[in-house]
Amino acid sequence: MGVDADGSTLLRRRQYDESDVRVRPGKGSRPRTKDRPAHRDAVEAMVVSVDRGRWGVVLGGDPDRQVTAMRARELGRTPIVVGDRVGVVGDLSGRPDTLARIVRVHDRETVLRRTADDTDPFERIVVANAQRLLIVVALADPPPRTGLVERALVAAYAGGLSPVLGLTKSDLADPDEFTAQFADLDLPVLRVGRGDDLSELTESIADSVTALIGHSGVGKSTLVNRLVPDADRATGVVSGVGKGRHTSTQSVALPLPGGGWVVDTPGIRSFGLAHISAEDVVAAFSDLAEAVQNCPRGCTHLGPPADPECALDALDDISLRRAHAVRGLLAALNENDGW
Repeated sequence: MGVDADGSTLLRRRQYDESDVRVRPGKGSRPRTKDRPAHRDAVEAMVVSVDRGRWGVVLGGDPDRQVTAMRARELGRTPIVVGDRVGVVGDLSGRPDTLARIVRVHDRETVLRRTADDTDPFERIVVANAQRLLIVVALADPPPRTGLVERALVAAYAGGLSPVLGLTKSDLADPDEFTAQFADLDLPVLRVGRGDDLSELTESIADSVTALIGHSGVGKSTLVNRLVPDADRATGVVSGVGKGRHTSTQSVALPLPGGGWVVDTPGIRSFGLAHISAEDVVAAFSDLAEAVQNCPRGCTHLGPPADPECALDALDDISLRRAHAVRGLLAALNENDGW
């Protein structure tokens, strides 16, 4: 800046040629994370554990190639959970004190979610990309809770998982009365207690990802130790008031000897379903999903007297029985029962 002869201010501007001009690209023109050359070469991996901002991942699904990774800065707060399929770059040696970086999270095929209760808007993802959900229930000590099974079934159907009911301590009580409540859902029921043969279970979960959930004290960790002999999952005793001691503190995916993975989850005391609607549950059954297309607007599919014109009531005998069983799940969805 200078002063002209008449005292007026004079601005001296530098003359830029075209090579001097630096134009900052707009937000939409910047390369996305997945398009950056280094990230296109990311190695595919599966998340098997989460611990205080660090993720254990196995490269190419090989249990012997596990590394520790951090979330790349460009992912921000993108949630990464056990079962997620991710892309990793960086130090993939797995040596102590080394870190890889997770730079990509693939779309999830299935998701098992829950909330703290039915009024909590915050969803907690229990596991991603699992094909099956094994609901472990003790027939005694502690006594079985129908509410947990109903809610776990709702979450499985809504999330795209195939549920299986696993019974422990069948030597202490007859399972027929309890399992009869779910007969019309075509729910597979297996005995998986300490002295039971697990061959049918191991055959059904081979080469897939299976999540296990259940109340503390039902024998879930004992079952995991039988399925994965070197898992060494902690087991505990049942307290005097019939509530189990929490023996698993975080979800972890463990490799099955014959191929596939089991995801052991912490014992749960509540299973909120604030994120699930009646349509999410009905959609899991093709015959029911087709029928409800003829329901009036606002139908909750619970039947009379709440929904006197629900199309489910016009189904044939087999589908109608299944509809009544699904209505039991929908009732549990609306009860907000903390069991």
